[in-house]
Amino acid sequence: MIKLGLIGTSIARSRMPLFQRLAGERTGHPLDYALLDIAGGDPQGFDATFRACAEGGFHGVNVTYPFKELAAARVAIEDPRIRTLGAVNTVIFGAGGHNTDHSGFLRAYRGRFGDWPAGRVASIGAGGVGRAIAFALPALGASQIRLFDLDGTKAQALAAALRAAGADVALCASAEDAAAGADGIVNGTPVGMYFQPGCPIAADALRGLRWAFDAVYTPEDTELLQAARGEGLDVLSGFALFLGQAADAFEAFTGARLSDADVAAIEREIRASR
Repeated sequence: MIKLGLIGTSIARSRMPLFQRLAGERTGHPLDYALLDIAGGDPQGFDATFRACAEGGFHGVNVTYPFKELAAARVAIEDPRIRTLGAVNTVIFGAGGHNTDHSGFLRAYRGRFGDWPAGRVASIGAGGVGRAIAFALPALGASQIRLFDLDGTKAQALAAALRAAGADVALCASAEDAAAGADGIVNGTPVGMYFQPGCPIAADALRGLRWAFDAVYTPEDTELLQAARGEGLDVLSGFALFLGQAADAFEAFTGARLSDADVAAIEREIRASR
């Protein structure tokens, strides 16, 4: 029995335990998956829980908001691209950290939009998932990343890292400023989640864009995606990212491979269980 878990804050509604158990059943890798909720996003609570997992027989853990950057500082990261991201969401104890938000977003975007170039993209949020998505955008044909975060220091650090990797980045004063003249928008903040409802941008600022993505998937149909549809945009939900990053995490944990048909079957079972 493989022992795994998810460390994060306000994760009671996460579908990750169900995904991982279903994937294990399909591939003959039985596993136990625990939710490890750290109240208030306490860094010391994360450290204590992370240490307890490492010493308590866990094969690995997933890490979610707001601890992905903390996790990156506590593990070895072999892949130079992931070191550059500065955020980790999948840890295998004794074998280092991975970022399946990055790979999962690439999978989700291409699954929805194919080879459609991302164009100029308003990227909202410079935290863990925001960094992972921003670093994926150039590979998807983003000609410019228009970046905004309420934490200006984080935004500046991400902009510097992206520029060092060869991306064209514009730092913006607001989400609305970032969307001005953009082709698409991504929300990499928790705004819109069931515990932090709302929309990270004024709805009329979406007018004229082509596409929108929201990393939030609880709920799946966020206020941002509703507003985007109202303005005629093509949308990509956070649930698509969840499926992609969960599949990549399972493969990292077990070495097994999930086909597109496997992931589709797991998605149907998750939706039926709601």
